[in-house]
Amino acid sequence: MTFKLSDRLKPLKYAIRDLIPYAEQVERRGEKVIRLNIGDPLKFDFDTPKHIREALCRAVNDRWNFYSASEGDAELRAAIAEKERKFNGVDISPDHVIVTAGVSEAINFVSAAFIDPGDEALIPGPSYAPYVNFIQAYNGRVVYYRTVEENGWQPDLDDLRSKITDKTRFILIINPNNPTGAIYSENTVRKILDIAAEHNLIVVSDEIYDRITYGEAEFKSTAAIARDVPVIGLNGFSKVYLMTGWRLGYIYVRDPTGKYADAIIGHLNKLARARLSACTPVMRAGIAALRGPQEHVHDMVARLRERRDYCCRRIEEIPGMSVVKPKGAFYLFPKIDIKGKFDSDREFALKLLDEEKVLVVHGSGFGFGGENHFRSIFLPPISVLEEAFNRIERFCRKYLA
Repeated sequence: MTFKLSDRLKPLKYAIRDLIPYAEQVERRGEKVIRLNIGDPLKFDFDTPKHIREALCRAVNDRWNFYSASEGDAELRAAIAEKERKFNGVDISPDHVIVTAGVSEAINFVSAAFIDPGDEALIPGPSYAPYVNFIQAYNGRVVYYRTVEENGWQPDLDDLRSKITDKTRFILIINPNNPTGAIYSENTVRKILDIAAEHNLIVVSDEIYDRITYGEAEFKSTAAIARDVPVIGLNGFSKVYLMTGWRLGYIYVRDPTGKYADAIIGHLNKLARARLSACTPVMRAGIAALRGPQEHVHDMVARLRERRDYCCRRIEEIPGMSVVKPKGAFYLFPKIDIKGKFDSDREFALKLLDEEKVLVVHGSGFGFGGENHFRSIFLPPISVLEEAFNRIERFCRKYLA
């Protein structure tokens, strides 16, 4: 027997978790690390709403413990269509919805469905790492289009247009954006759709933070704007409904042309059937999430806005650091002046962890445009954020001042 592992997985990286082993080494020394790397509200003072937790328990006790339909529970798909219509102005059929095990599986599905070896996907730079990983896993090529920090991390439309080739299969929008917290203006999204129409491309729109916005910019769903371009929407329950570990997401297809939706859904459903189904009792809880009380969203956003504003004020006082205030999601993406002081932003993050016991994510881990930045969550209570930024400020005054 010749032992050989697949080459396709060799380039895969996930910067958000890559430095955790180093943090664990520090913790084994008996030192406490403030972890600002993973976007999980449930690690802090947020909790899954009671009616959703009760719905899960009820589903299990009512014996909703069997395999579901591969495309997802029919009632949940109907509730998803209702939610998209109510909150995002997107008119879709439940038949054009597929329930997934989180948005991560949805990213995998889209990549598998559209990428053959040598095909290209246009994604924003910087970008959420799983898009890079799954596209590369199917032997595709990631092509970054520039987003402009000085313009609130809005896409550079000329750069996007210039990078389209006959191998481009889709354009990705992440809005609100991870890692930058940007919200793309309606005009910008419309222009991206126009470019896609010119080149007969579909647009994939990741909108998992759709309801976590802070009032300075209006979020508008890509599918609600599209008039002549098929849009594949990706969304889920982890963030808005505080169900991170429950792993529940969805894909939908809205095709104003009427030409492609059935073919796309049919292709995606082949993948859904191959992996059997998402978790049945969690899907029943998803129905309660969408159709039940929504007050927790307003409370969560209000608390996050206060924490965001505190962090941005602190960053303004730190030498060698600046940040574009995020308009959505719950991430900061500060720029750091490391030239001549650190070889890379990864070295900065590792040294910060070693000396001050604060874990952040190096910006280069998010690809093109992320260099000389780091990503931090602002989910913890202000008392924790205060201690974290005291340590960060001390570190930066030592090395960047």
